Amino acid sequence: MLPILQIRSNRPEPRMMRSLLCGILCALTTAAPALAREVRPAALVPLERAATDCFAETIGNNAAALAHARTGHWYEAAGVIGFLCRPEVDAMMRAHDARYGEGAGWRYFRGAYTRHLGRELEVRLAPLLQTKALATAEPRADAEPSAEPKP
Repeated sequence: MLPILQIRSNRPEPRMMRSLLCGILCALTTAAPALAREVRPAALVPLERAATDCFAETIGNNAAALAHARTGHWYEAAGVIGFLCRPEVDAMMRAHDARYGEGAGWRYFRGAYTRHLGRELEVRLAPLLQTKALATAEPRADAEPSAEPKP
C-alpha cells in the first residue's frame, strides 16, 4: 500500500483570509475621506464654494425658497432659485470636465455636490432658519383702552 501524501498549500486558511480582507477593507474605508481631502484639487474648491455661497445667499433672499429650507426640503429650495446660480454652477462643472473628462462636472453636480449641499446650506442659513418670537408695540384688540389724560 502506498502512503498517502499530504500536500500542504501555502494559501492561508479561509478564516484567516476573511479577517485579513476585513482588516484591509476597514483600513481603506476609514482612510478614504482623508485621502479624498488630500487629493482634491485646490482649483475646484473656490468654484464649489462660490456655487454654495450663491445658493445660500439666494435662498436666504427668497421667501418661497426659505419656506422650503425651513422644512428641510433643500432640493426644492435650490430648485426655486437654481437658475440664478447657473453661472457659478456652470463654472464648477466646466472645471470638473476639464480635470476629469467630459460629463464629469454634470455627474459631480447631480451626485456628490447635491448630496452635501443640504448640509452646507443648513449650516450657512442656520440664523435665518430659527424661528423667532417678535414683540409688537401695538396693543391687542381685546386690551383695555389706555387711560390718557384729556386736556
